[in-house]
Order: sequence, then C-alpha cells, then structure tokens
Amino acid sequence: MDDQKPRCRVPGRPARPALPAPPGFLRVNLPLEILYNVIDDDTLINDMSSQLLTRTREKAADKEKLKEPEEYRVILLNDHYTSMDFVVEVLMVIFHKAPLDANKIMMDVHKKGKGIVGQYPWDIAATKMEQVHAAARKNDFPLRCIVEPA
Repeated sequence: MDDQKPRCRVPGRPARPALPAPPGFLRVNLPLEILYNVIDDDTLINDMSSQLLTRTREKAADKEKLKEPEEYRVILLNDHYTSMDFVVEVLMVIFHKAPLDANKIMMDVHKKGKGIVGQYPWDIAATKMEQVHAAARKNDFPLRCIVEPA
C-alpha cells in the first residue's frame, strides 16, 4: 500500500472546481516567476504596487466616462373611441399622476391630439408604453402611446 500514489480524485468524476476565497481574502493568480521565487521581493512589491496603481487609474477613468442616460418622452395619442375616464385611470395607475394632473393631460390629448405624459430613460419609457397598450387591449380600447427622444 505504501508504493501506491495517493489519488487526488475519484476516477470517472470530474475534478472539483476551485473553492472561492474566504470572506475578506482575495484569490490572486500569481505568475510562475513568483511561485518559483525567480524574482526577488523588492521587484515583486514594486510590480504589484504598479499594477494596483494602474487598476486604480483605470477605475477612476471609467467613473469619469459615466453619464446620465438619454431621456425619452412618453406621449399618449388621441382616438375617437377611448373614454376619457379610462385615459385618466391609465395616467393615475401606470404613470402615478395626481387626479388633477391626469385630467390636464387627458384634456391635452383630447384637444391637441396628443399629450406628453413624462420623460424617462429608454427602458422605463418602453415599459410604460407596453403597459398602456396592454391595459388598452384588456379593456378593448384602441389607445396608443409612443416614445420619442426628448
């Protein structure tokens, strides 16, 4: 039994993935030179500190590049079949408008043919538009809503 090599894994089973680093520790993949002590400690410290400084500068540059998302207008379009009460209800439920604001927007839609409901980032504006169309379909109204750049 002493002449047999210890087995690292069970035959027929795949190797286990590496365990994650414990909380508070970082798992570092070191180059082979460091593992085999080919370079001295001073070179190692200087190299690692320069890498850390480079990463810090890259993160700072990424933060400077961030900007606010573009805004898009959500606009309700008039039709001759959708009731005014339904439009007010949609404005209050989907767009969280106060009753007075909802009535004002509804009158803009009725008199001018369209009414601006609000400005949102693209994903929110598109979601609100789909919610309006779904509510209109459910209640058998042809109410339409569009999204355009602000």
